[in-house]
Amino acid sequence: MRKPRDFDADLKALEDKARGLKTRKVCQLGELVVATGADALTAEELAGALLVLAETKEAGKREAWAKRGAAFFQSRTRRITPAADHNTDGAPARPSGVQPASSRKSLA
Repeated sequence: MRKPRDFDADLKALEDKARGLKTRKVCQLGELVVATGADALTAEELAGALLVLAETKEAGKREAWAKRGAAFFQSRTRRITPAADHNTDGAPARPSGVQPASSRKSLA
């Protein structure tokens, strides 16, 4: 005879797993904000920019943002390797995905 299934324990395990996934997602979003330099923005500026992004339905803009984001992540993984960290010209190093403020395009 089969052992009866403990639905309460299964539900608790699923809730714990969901809580852990949500916590991990929040931590990763925070890490992303810091990695992109967006932590220099005020909370209001960051929230406003994210609202504009979320409200944008233009496929072209969203695709361009996705490409830029993919390039950012690819440049970060390459930068982690020791050979990519060498700066021989004496100029301050700047991640390839980060542009000076004067050349950044508006989010709107």
